[in-house]
Amino acid sequence: QVQLVESGGGLVQAGGSLRLSCAASKSIEVNIMGWYRQAPGGQRELVATISPAGSSRTYVGSVKGRFTISRDNAKNTVYLQLNSLKPEDTGVYYCNLRDGGVWRTSWGQGTQVTVSS
Repeated sequence: QVQLVESGGGLVQAGGSLRLSCAASKSIEVNIMGWYRQAPGGQRELVATISPAGSSRTYVGSVKGRFTISRDNAKNTVYLQLNSLKPEDTGVYYCNLRDGGVWRTSWGQGTQVTVSS
């Protein structure tokens, strides 16, 4: 099973930027990949997805124009660039992959993003 390890989170002021990385232990070149986030006390939500070749991307409305998902299949890594951060972007960010048409149900440890006002 592919292991996913997220990194790059931190504490940043509103308006700042972060770049999250998700390193996979095996090739993910055939998988749709996604980034989720879970705010304190909230449910995990899907914020961005990217197709296997990177040609198609989707975003939840609240992050459109501020976040950018990308991937480097040669490095088995997916990225999420977070710009113009807002306090409501605070949460734990997780990456995941689609396998057989469904999102995998196991999760990594995530990476904490905290945006101060």
